[in-house]
Amino acid sequence: MDIQAEPYRIKMVEKLPMLSRREREEAIERAGYNTFLLRSDDVYIDLLTDSGTSAMSDEQWAAMMLGDEAYSGSRNFFNLEKAVRDIYGFEYVTPTHQGRGAEHILSSLLIEPGDYVPGNMYFTTTRAHQERAGGNFVDVIIDEAHDPASDHPFKGNVDLAKLEMLIKNVGPERIPYLSLAVTVNMAGGQPVSMKNLRQTRELCSQYGVPVYFDATRCAENAYFIQEREEGYQDHSVADILKEMMSYGDGCTMSGKKDCLVNIGGFLATDSAEVYEAATEIVTLFEGFPTYGGLAGRDMEAMAVGIREMVEDDYISHRVQQVRHLGIRLEEASIPFVQPVGGHAVFLDARRFLPHLSQDELPAQSLAAALYVESGVRTMERGVVSAGRDPDSGEHRYPRLELVRVTIPRRVYTSQHLDVVANAAENLYRKRENISGLKFVYEPSVLRFFTARFEPISGK
Repeated sequence: MDIQAEPYRIKMVEKLPMLSRREREEAIERAGYNTFLLRSDDVYIDLLTDSGTSAMSDEQWAAMMLGDEAYSGSRNFFNLEKAVRDIYGFEYVTPTHQGRGAEHILSSLLIEPGDYVPGNMYFTTTRAHQERAGGNFVDVIIDEAHDPASDHPFKGNVDLAKLEMLIKNVGPERIPYLSLAVTVNMAGGQPVSMKNLRQTRELCSQYGVPVYFDATRCAENAYFIQEREEGYQDHSVADILKEMMSYGDGCTMSGKKDCLVNIGGFLATDSAEVYEAATEIVTLFEGFPTYGGLAGRDMEAMAVGIREMVEDDYISHRVQQVRHLGIRLEEASIPFVQPVGGHAVFLDARRFLPHLSQDELPAQSLAAALYVESGVRTMERGVVSAGRDPDSGEHRYPRLELVRVTIPRRVYTSQHLDVVANAAENLYRKRENISGLKFVYEPSVLRFFTARFEPISGK
């Protein structure tokens, strides 16, 4: 088997805390069995998220020394704008403090109360902003995306029949835009094919519906197209990404993922009207249009990261490292979402803990148990993340009840991931001892961040 080593070398190291099992039990109890509420000093290997946790390159660190902190007209903004135009292809750029700032702006601008916003599976903050603006999210992803065992190579694809049925039922005037994620986080980091992007664009153009990408992990999607879709094997990731974006009217972007920075994001669009309206909102909620809540040095680091994220050697290693963890888990017969996505392996908590009902919060329980077992921090992506229906107040029950084991970029080695796999295997052997959890505190919005729980069994 070919071994692909890291396409970089390590210049600096950071010590990792290694708590005893007793100390970890006390830490998770203090955190209310919510891994988000653990202190980072209590975590050995932190796989909670790939958002803002990447290691920046020497060129990015050098770029931060070139920060122009002018209130308006910072040269770093213009470097960021050029990078977005060169790599994504969109004309207008509005920087924001992170991706959720861009989601807020787009939702506020385009959604009217009672509108319907189709998308290829929900994402937590995206849907929250859409609902806050009065919209109704409608899932139009293909059915295979909801089946963790399906090996469909492009489970993020839009179901064109579902989308067209929605357009005909509610009327295109009630659909402000299609929210199209590349890749689809909640489905397991699953990509969208270029053919589907092209067909989706054609259908939306037919009815006059704009297309806005959630482009947070678009470079990983481009890599999967290069690897899996006929006719793209000889294309660079950069060229594939440029074509992908050409089928949209704009995008929201969390720079904390693909762009390899610790903070930052942007809204990009080809619409001068949307851009002008966005500058009014960004001035009110984020900052002046040429900094949008970011320091100049942050914009400069993101401009460099945008170009680094499409380097073929880098993105190939990135995806292969995630796949390495999947191979190790498969060897141990541990259930997870197939095929492995680009940023994480998603453990299938339903199959891992078949003795727990969804009301006993199996994914939340599994994430807490994995931390106690090993000091590895992961996160729940199931009924807790899905939240409650705003009309009925009842839990939403997604078909996927998952634990996301998320790999930060350029941070851990494959040997760290071997430790994670061993911990999951040890826990799987004694899985029947894992108790379910119940809420003891539940916020009304995005509850997975700050909710607190306790074991149903009392231990």
